[in-house]
Amino acid sequence: MTETLTDAVDANGDDGADREAVEHERAEMREFIKELSADDIKSGSWFTKLSAQAMSSYTDKVDWQYFQERFEGVPADAVVDQRIKMAARFAALEGGLSAGAYTAAVAATIGSLGGASPATVPAAVATMMVDVAFISRLQLRLAYDISVLYRVPLDLSDPEDMWKLIRVAFTIRGGEAVREGLVKSVPLMMRPLIKRFYSKAVLSAAKGLPFVGKFLLQRNVIKIGIPVVGVPLAVVLNRYTTLLAGRHARAVFRNEARVIEIAEGLSERSRHAQVMLWVAWLVITANLKISDDEALLMRHLVRLVRDRHQVVDERLAHLVDLDPAEVWRRLDAEAGDLSELLDVADRVAAVDGDVNAREKAIISELRDHCRR
Repeated sequence: MTETLTDAVDANGDDGADREAVEHERAEMREFIKELSADDIKSGSWFTKLSAQAMSSYTDKVDWQYFQERFEGVPADAVVDQRIKMAARFAALEGGLSAGAYTAAVAATIGSLGGASPATVPAAVATMMVDVAFISRLQLRLAYDISVLYRVPLDLSDPEDMWKLIRVAFTIRGGEAVREGLVKSVPLMMRPLIKRFYSKAVLSAAKGLPFVGKFLLQRNVIKIGIPVVGVPLAVVLNRYTTLLAGRHARAVFRNEARVIEIAEGLSERSRHAQVMLWVAWLVITANLKISDDEALLMRHLVRLVRDRHQVVDERLAHLVDLDPAEVWRRLDAEAGDLSELLDVADRVAAVDGDVNAREKAIISELRDHCRR
C-alpha cells in the first residue's frame, strides 16, 4: 500500500477510510490473482510474481523524503509504531472479509490443483489467494517502510537485501519457529486446536511449494481448515501475524540503525581513521567469535571510513589471522593524542552486549599503548 496506508494513518483510524482502503487493495489483489495459473500456486512462483509486483514501483516512490514530507520532525519510533498498528488493523479487516468465503474443503482443493491456465484455478482457492497475497504484500511493504524510517539502506535489486527483507517481513527462522510463533499469537482457547491441526495431513498439500510460498500457505490453510472458528480465527491470525511481523521488523531494523549510528559517530570523530579500523577488528576478534552486530558494525565502519576519509586498507581486507603485535606497532607509529581509540574499543566491545574478559584484556593493553 502506498497512498492508502499513509492516508489511513493520517486519518487516525477512521473505520470508513480503513474499510475503503482494504476494499481497494483487495480489488487489486483479485486482478493479480486472475493472472495466476494453478501451476503458479502449486509451485510457489506466485510469491516471486507478488514480490516483483509489490515492490517495483513502491520503492521508487517510498523513500526517506516521502516520509519526511508527511511526518517531518516526528521521531522514527513514533511513526513506526503507528504504521504497525495501522497494518494490523488493515489485516484484521481483510481477514474478516475473506473468512466468510472460506470452507474446510479449500484445504483439500489445494493439493489437487492442476493445469497451467488461470481458468483451472477453483474459485475457492482464488478467494484464499486474495487473502494470502493481501497479507503478504502488506507485511512486505510494512517491513520495507520500517527499514526506510530507520534509514537502514536496502537495495532490493540486490538478491541478498531482498532475501533479508523477506526474512524480516515474514519472521522466517525455521518451520518449528513458525509454528510456535503462530501458536503464541492466538488466544489460549485456540492454541490446542491449532497444534492438533498442524499435525494433520492437510498440510501435506503444501510440501511441493518453495520455502516462502509453503510458509505463507501453511499460515492461511490453518484459517480455512478449522470450521466454526473460521471468521474469528482469520481476523485474529491476520492481525497478530502482522503485529508480529511489524514488531520483528522494528526490532531488526532499529537495532541495525543503532549500530549504524555508532559507526557514524566513531567515523565522524576519528582523527586516526585507518588505525581505528585495526583497533575495532582487534576487539571484535578478541574472543574468537564474531557476533552479527559486530560484523555489521565493522562493515559500516569500513564503508564510512572509505566515504568520509578516503581510506581503503587493502591489508586489513585481505587479513586472515590478526596478530595483536601488528596493531600495537601501528599504534606506536601514530602521532598525537590516541585517547579516542579507547572510546572506539569501548563502543565496539559493548555493541553486542556485555563486555567479556578477553575484550577487557585487549582494552587494558590498548590503554597502555595509548598512554605511551
